[in-house]
Amino acid sequence: MSDTRLSFKEMCARFDVTPRTLRYYEYIELLAPDREGRSRFYGPREVARMTLILRGRRWGFSLEDIRQWLLIYEHEGTQVQMQTFVDMADRQLADLAEQKKNLEEMMDELKALRDETAKGIS
Repeated sequence: MSDTRLSFKEMCARFDVTPRTLRYYEYIELLAPDREGRSRFYGPREVARMTLILRGRRWGFSLEDIRQWLLIYEHEGTQVQMQTFVDMADRQLADLAEQKKNLEEMMDELKALRDETAKGIS
């Protein structure tokens, strides 16, 4: 095995994901490791893809959005992929801003109710 490849177990450890998660990403074709018998090995391409997948998940993108975005690179190249990412990021930023607004409203309501309730028990 080359030093540039990771085993299944090493890939799980490096990215702090469960074996189930890694197998699922393979199942939905986000990752395509090299197979040797029953063993799987992940090269630089798969490591880079996993980095992008986890970043996308952290930012709230769906796995389908991430899958489509990765496919664009393979079929249409970097420029189209970058423009698609900008468009996806704009949509996600708008969604996150709305979620933030809703959370702030809920927090304000909860604080007001807490303060009102605290006055009643003093």
